[in-house]
Amino acid sequence: MSSDREVLKREFLRGAGFGDARRELLAGDASTRCYERLYSPGGAQAIFMDQPPGEGAPCPPRASPDERRAAGYNAMARLAAGRVDAFVAVAGWLREQGLSAPRILAHDASAGLAVIEDLGDGVYARLIEDGADEAELYDAAIAALAQMHAAAPPPVLTAPGASWPLLEYDEVALKVASDLFVEWLPKLRPNLTFGPDAITKWDALWAPVQARAAQGASVFCHRDYHAENMIWMPERTGAARVGLLDFQDAVRAHPAWDMSMLLHDARRDVSAEREAACLERYFELRPQVDRAAFTADFHALGALNIVRILGIFSRLVTRDGKPRYAGFMPRLWGYLDRCLADAQLAPLASWLEAYAPADLRQ
Repeated sequence: MSSDREVLKREFLRGAGFGDARRELLAGDASTRCYERLYSPGGAQAIFMDQPPGEGAPCPPRASPDERRAAGYNAMARLAAGRVDAFVAVAGWLREQGLSAPRILAHDASAGLAVIEDLGDGVYARLIEDGADEAELYDAAIAALAQMHAAAPPPVLTAPGASWPLLEYDEVALKVASDLFVEWLPKLRPNLTFGPDAITKWDALWAPVQARAAQGASVFCHRDYHAENMIWMPERTGAARVGLLDFQDAVRAHPAWDMSMLLHDARRDVSAEREAACLERYFELRPQVDRAAFTADFHALGALNIVRILGIFSRLVTRDGKPRYAGFMPRLWGYLDRCLADAQLAPLASWLEAYAPADLRQ
């Protein structure tokens, strides 16, 4: 970290009333953001978010497909490029829905800095590892998801000092998801080669799935909704017991997308039984949903989401030098097999058997 960046951070904290706070670095993950816990002399705690500039530009709201392709990955995938104003605006909308996103105590979007409410240490994944009741935590997560889906998502999310467009997770972005797999997996597994014929078939298989996903893009989508990004807050009630994090890339998307993120969790095993129980709970909370259609979409979009993550993890290992992500991939292949057990996805299963057979995936 440059000394200039550290000076900027200290000045920001002083202006936010945390100049005398003790700072404790928190563990990070795949993003370029850094987090610290702040301990004020008077006993107050908060989280300091540092998103250094340099992740590129976010997706321009009115860019054409060709302009997005020319602009690069963030624009094609409709990512916020870590923008603090995106985090602030999305957090404000979530709190308006009665959900537990952090309150924003101070922020400077141009500097990429914010002080936010500390939701605690009750990360879902760690609590379950330590023996917490998985059923209770996942039931609350489904309740929070259903509450998100019940609210009509506005085109622009606003909060004090920030606004951010809620863009559609459209066919351009969804094609990026399938492209990642055929682009990056062979770089991790050189025994796998996808020639022009294989890629043509791959694209044709995904086109109707991507169209279904785009046509069904009707709800707020957190986009990174899994057990590492949720905090258990049992002192609150109902869906507010789920503290929400890492939602700045939110879009308007098909309701099955966040369900896949939750139940096809790359970092922890979610059993077929837990998956079935969560889907049943969702249908109870949203009785207007067509169960058969949603289940079919969950399998198809879940498969698309999983191949996307396999591509991202292959990129993290080969381009970014983060080998630990290879360790998550066998779990993802297992989830993919679960989705592909749906007879409607038999052609996709056949493609994988022909071009990425199980013995060449590891």
